[in-house]
Amino acid sequence: MLAALRTIGWLACVVYASIPLFWLLIHPWVDFWRSRRRSPYRLLLPVWVGIWVVLGTLTAPWRRVMLYANWWSWAPAALLLVAGLSLYKLSGLAFAWAQLAGLPEVLPGRREQRLVTTGIHAWVRHPIYLAHLCGMLAWSVGTGLTVCYGLVAFAVVTGAVMIRMEDGELAKRFGEEYRRYRREVPAMFPQFKPWS
Repeated sequence: MLAALRTIGWLACVVYASIPLFWLLIHPWVDFWRSRRRSPYRLLLPVWVGIWVVLGTLTAPWRRVMLYANWWSWAPAALLLVAGLSLYKLSGLAFAWAQLAGLPEVLPGRREQRLVTTGIHAWVRHPIYLAHLCGMLAWSVGTGLTVCYGLVAFAVVTGAVMIRMEDGELAKRFGEEYRRYRREVPAMFPQFKPWS
């Protein structure tokens, strides 16, 4: 059972760690993708699956190397998983499925374009990425796998670059409204404000 959970955790971290790379395929070339007649996802999704395969192949030799092995590590892992799932749910309250999938970034004029600054987005600009991080940390803490922690570090570095690019693209799309929002609301880690 624990061996199966460790394999699932490794594979989950491979997929999560690939998310910033997927968006790094989009943000630097957003104008190119928007100029396509057909959906860019016809190319982007197979490339993303290819990234999973590459990351999985590169990390497979270390998928059984553990920093620790104990049953109680699954308790904090469960809390992180619940936090991540809660963030996904809260994000979904304000975002349509098309926004969650990033369609406005690559299909302008064909999808709703609106800046969401209420709900969870009033506390953190990128709650979905925070949810991804919680998911990766949940699997890392639970499994104790070195490779999962390495994939978290990789995702944090590539994610920081991706968030900077996304913020630039959103500032271009929404102008001063987004720049003001970016100044007031942190990117990933909520700044808790006292109730007024």
